[in-house]
Amino acid sequence: MPTKMLQIPTADGEADAFAAFPDDGRRHPGVLMYADGFGLRPVLREMARELARHGYYVLVPNFFYRHGPAPVVELPEHIGEEARSAVMGRLIPLIEAHTVERTLRDADAYLGFLTAQPEASAGPVAVTGYCIGGLLAVRTAAAHPGQVTAVAGFHAPVGAAGPDSLRRLTAQVHFGHAETDLTPEALGELNQALDAAGVDYTSEIYPDTVHGFTMADTDAFNSAALQLHWDHLLPLLRRTLANC
Repeated sequence: MPTKMLQIPTADGEADAFAAFPDDGRRHPGVLMYADGFGLRPVLREMARELARHGYYVLVPNFFYRHGPAPVVELPEHIGEEARSAVMGRLIPLIEAHTVERTLRDADAYLGFLTAQPEASAGPVAVTGYCIGGLLAVRTAAAHPGQVTAVAGFHAPVGAAGPDSLRRLTAQVHFGHAETDLTPEALGELNQALDAAGVDYTSEIYPDTVHGFTMADTDAFNSAALQLHWDHLLPLLRRTLANC
């Protein structure tokens, strides 16, 4: 599985990024993958490789690039509960500094770069994200309704995108929520907002999960939920990117 480390020109500098894609000499549909709050690291590279094995060009940018190359803070090999608090204490200011305006400027650069790669198709793309990356994915899809045909978010605060962003979504959507992130009542309110916006979506709470369930380098990891994530994400991409 070929991989590359890349530099994406943006309005605010250069974002380092990881890309994975099939080794068959053809162009493949593009998927922009946003990391969780811990950022671009080995577990995200492996998830990108796994997705690329199914026939996609996957680009994972370091959206904290304004603060340095990934990883922007030192991370242990396994992020347990004791380490998590200290690491998040350093990352929260970076997350808070990543404004909507920065997100949208970066999204323009990421999508333009992705579709210009020789191994990627120039046609429609999908966007997926984890934790805060899921919110970035929704904002990216809302800002590029003619280009993004699928968006997925996992254990992500997608409701924080607001009703205006939801109304601008034309992509097909899947949201997989953690039990500890969303009550059934809150899920109902989110899904009502998606219904009101006319979004083509699925949105559900994954059973027996806590926030971060897809990430194999954390205590939150749930292998069954990670598989459920693939079981939803891959058919979504096949439906929306089949002709790209």
